[in-house]
Amino acid sequence: MAPRTIEYFYSAHSAFAYLGAPTLARIAQASGRRIVHRPFDFWPVVTGAGASKTRSKAHRDYFFGRELVRWAEWRDLPILRHRPVHHDNTLAPASGMIIASTDPDALSFAILQAHWRDDADIADRATLDAIATAAGQDGAALFEQGQSEDAQRIFAANTAEAIARGVFGSPTYFVDGDMFYGQDRLDFVARAVDRPFGD
Repeated sequence: MAPRTIEYFYSAHSAFAYLGAPTLARIAQASGRRIVHRPFDFWPVVTGAGASKTRSKAHRDYFFGRELVRWAEWRDLPILRHRPVHHDNTLAPASGMIIASTDPDALSFAILQAHWRDDADIADRATLDAIATAAGQDGAALFEQGQSEDAQRIFAANTAEAIARGVFGSPTYFVDGDMFYGQDRLDFVARAVDRPFGD
């Protein structure tokens, strides 16, 4: 990847992608780097990496009831206090729209926030149309573009590339090839855009 970018691999339904997105945007703006959005299909990437389907009830209760709530307060963002109702629906429609968008920063955050603040079904066409329109984009046209063979091919390629590059969770950031997993590593990302870490 060429310099002056931050590669951003994430799931369109990721709570931590949502919580980290405004901080990532500030880092990119301050450093003059462009965010390269790489939305991927969640389960093929995270299988075997402690995915929520295999977590114990105690772990799920802690994750959704305390961990996310604390991070939301820390990041000053509203968030549900329960697992979204439509959390396991397909990610292809939302991801395709992000890929097709000319302003993926705004659309990606709008989709993530609608899911985690409003419990929106981000696999539903009308819902996605409304989210994109509220973000100042042509929701109907963008949905069609996102469902296109080209957009869905990129979505599949992002998933394959994430696996090939060792990504195991969302969000994951790459700065000049150096991988940082989790929005709690954004301080490291902010340092890396100016001064790389040693081997």
